[in-house]
Amino acid sequence: MTKLTVTSRGQVTFRKEVLQHLGIQPGQKIHLDLLPDGRAELRAEQMKGSWSDLSGFLKGRTNGARLSIEEIGALTAQAGAAPEKP
Repeated sequence: MTKLTVTSRGQVTFRKEVLQHLGIQPGQKIHLDLLPDGRAELRAEQMKGSWSDLSGFLKGRTNGARLSIEEIGALTAQAGAAPEKP
């Protein structure tokens, strides 16, 4: 069991291992559902959208280049490994 402390402002900070266990990433929103008997349920917000929402997203932005799945994967990995710009 993990114990958390409530600050004088009524705030709670969740430890990194708790957020990892719940699958919550930095910047992601969470939902807290209040349940009977003083209990609560905390969960990560589920991403919304569908594949059809993505159709045409890159239209006109590729300069006519066509990439294979392997090339897209390699570029995505490379971008994920690059340091974040301020």
